Amino acid sequence: MKKRKSRNFIESLGFAFNGIRKVAATERNFRLQIIMGILAIICCIIFQVDALLFVLVTFAIFFVLAMELVNTAVEAIIDLTTAGKIHPLAKIAKDAAAGAVLLASAFSVIVAVAVAMTVVRRFV
Repeated sequence: MKKRKSRNFIESLGFAFNGIRKVAATERNFRLQIIMGILAIICCIIFQVDALLFVLVTFAIFFVLAMELVNTAVEAIIDLTTAGKIHPLAKIAKDAAAGAVLLASAFSVIVAVAVAMTVVRRFV
């Protein structure tokens, strides 16, 4: 069965949002990362983090979420094609995708520490 490509930008956006919704509905880690991102934004607002640091925090949040979406896509494709029998190359691909999420998460922690240090210095 051949699927057609989207005909317009709005339809493409719909497909993208549908993908995000499906991942949010099925992946616990993605939902947790969304909650943590919202909490980080709330903290930035409460502590009046300057605009540049706020952009950096927002970038870190979206970077983690994007990597989690890619990780989920890689896992779904591998699960579909391997029918439950994990080939050594499939394991490498799954582990590498998970590693990308880990690196993005580590980056977000570094950003959080840098922002926290800036906020603490302002109050001390």
